[in-house]
Amino acid sequence: MSDSPIRPSSLINTVYGAFLRRLGGWISIADLITLMSELDVDSPAVRSAISRLKKKGILEPERQGATGYRLSPAVLPVFDEGDRRIFGSLEPADLSDGWAMAVFSVPESERSHRYQLRTRLTWLGFGNIAPGVWLAPGRILDDARGTLVRLGLSDYVHLFAADYAAFSDLRTTVSTWWDFPAIQTQYAAFTETYAPVAERLRRQSDLDTTEAFRHYVPMLTQWRRLPYLDPGLPTELLPADWNAVAARKVFLRLHAVLAEPSLLHVRKVTGLGDKSPQA
Repeated sequence: MSDSPIRPSSLINTVYGAFLRRLGGWISIADLITLMSELDVDSPAVRSAISRLKKKGILEPERQGATGYRLSPAVLPVFDEGDRRIFGSLEPADLSDGWAMAVFSVPESERSHRYQLRTRLTWLGFGNIAPGVWLAPGRILDDARGTLVRLGLSDYVHLFAADYAAFSDLRTTVSTWWDFPAIQTQYAAFTETYAPVAERLRRQSDLDTTEAFRHYVPMLTQWRRLPYLDPGLPTELLPADWNAVAARKVFLRLHAVLAEPSLLHVRKVTGLGDKSPQA
């Protein structure tokens, strides 16, 4: 596991997103406590995290012979969007695909929506180019539209499919719209933590499913933040020392080795079988 502290609720989200959606979306609290104990999270911390996730509307209680929780139907689109960002945006965007532009104006009397819009656009991968004007690679447009509608923010925003015409050097300019050093710091931390794990597992001939699970869940939890912080800008616009490529290689190597044994481990612990295809 990573030495970086990861909140139990984030680990639980990963377990639901990576495994339980494929196994029907429900797990007993006893089995969840067992799985989380293998990630060094004790029972009181699991119950506290479950309580917070329930208050946020992410989990719903449901009894299936035992007390348990399933993902709320309302958050399934959020997890689907997460899959697209985590697994579908590993390659840089194509510059010829253009840009998604969001322009918003929020009355002062509703300034809480202004903060919510800024936060949400940032997590969608938008960079701020001027007050109320945000830009992202064009491939983010559909997810932006769906997210803003789902959050009830679409009345405040105009979305455009745009092309950059003039007048500055775009490679120089984009570095003022996104915080490249902060993104690279996150990638460096991921690579520093998990490149040694990937190398060690490459030399290991027998991988226990419990060990796979213990590595995979924290790794995926740490990784899944990065595709939101990094918009996946076209290669032509990135610094020469951009370190995302090395981090992505580490992620893909570990995902290929650990994902299926980890799923097998969850099935062994819970007795649940595949009920839906992986998103």
